[in-house]
Amino acid sequence: MKSIALSLLLLTTIQPVLEMNLLISHRGIKIDEVSRSEFAIPLLDETIIDQAKYHELVEKLEKVAVLDPINAFMDEKGEIVPGESGYALDRYLFAQQFYDFFYKNSYSKIQLPLRKVYPKVDGELLDSIRSKQIGKYVTYFNVSNKERSHNIRLATEAINNEVVFPDETFSFNQVVGKRTEGKGYLPAPVIVKGELAEDIGGGICQVSSTLYNAVDQAGMRIGQRYSHSRHVPYVPPGRDATVSWYGPDFSFENNYNQPILIRAKTVHGKVIISIYSSDQIRNEEKSIPNASKQLPFEINRESKRGED
Repeated sequence: MKSIALSLLLLTTIQPVLEMNLLISHRGIKIDEVSRSEFAIPLLDETIIDQAKYHELVEKLEKVAVLDPINAFMDEKGEIVPGESGYALDRYLFAQQFYDFFYKNSYSKIQLPLRKVYPKVDGELLDSIRSKQIGKYVTYFNVSNKERSHNIRLATEAINNEVVFPDETFSFNQVVGKRTEGKGYLPAPVIVKGELAEDIGGGICQVSSTLYNAVDQAGMRIGQRYSHSRHVPYVPPGRDATVSWYGPDFSFENNYNQPILIRAKTVHGKVIISIYSSDQIRNEEKSIPNASKQLPFEINRESKRGED
C-alpha cells in the first residue's frame, strides 16, 4: 500500500510540470504554444530535451521572426537611399529562455527575442564606391519587340545596384533568380540547340552578355561563361554570355581589394551597364570591341522573332 501511495504522490507531483505550457509571442501576437511534455525524453532518472524537436521549433520561429535588412541603393537620380536594418531570432537568448522553462519552470510566457541584422551595404560604403567608373558596355535592342524589351528591363533591374565584395563571386542566375511568369517575365525568343524557340524570359541573355563585357573591360576574373550555339547580333562574335536557369550561368569574381558596384539600366533601346569602385582601386582595364548599333531584323510574333 505504501508503494502505491508513493507512486500516486509522484504522479501528482510530476504531472503538472510535464504538462506546463509555454506561450510564445512575437510583437504582442501569439505565434505558438508548446508543452514541456512535447520536448521531454526520459533518460534514467532525469528528463532531457528532444533536440530534434527543439531545432524544428527554432527553425519555425526563425521564419516568423526574420525581417531581411535592405541594402542602401542609388535611385534613378543617382542619389543614395539609406539602407534599413532587419531582425532575426536571437537563438542564444531564446535557448536560455526555453531551457529555463523546461528545467526550472521559470517562464510560462515569452516574447520572441530578436537581434538586429545590419544591411551588408550601407550608405557610407555605397558613397565610397560610386566615384570611379572602371568598366562600361552598351548594347542595343529593338523596342518594337515588347515582350523581349520587357524581359530585358526586368533582368537589368535585378542586377542594378548589386555590390560585389573582394573575393566574392557574382552569379547571374543567383542574383536574377528563376525567370517565371510569376515574376513578370514574358514568352520571347530564345536559342535552343541552334534553333529559335520561344520561352519565358527570352531576351535576358542580352543583359548577361552586356554585363560580361562590362566586367571583362574592368578586369574582373571571369568564372563561368558560355557562348550561344549560334551567333547573336547584339554583341561581337565570341563576346556573348548565354544563361539559363537549368543550364549555363554567367559568373565572375571580384579579384580586387575594393568592392565594386554594378549600375544597370535600359534607356531608349539601349542596355547600359557600368562598373564602379573606390578611387583607391588599381584595376587593369581591357580593350573590348563595341557592340553594333544596327538593330536585328524583327519578324512577326506569328512566325519566329528576333534572336535572344
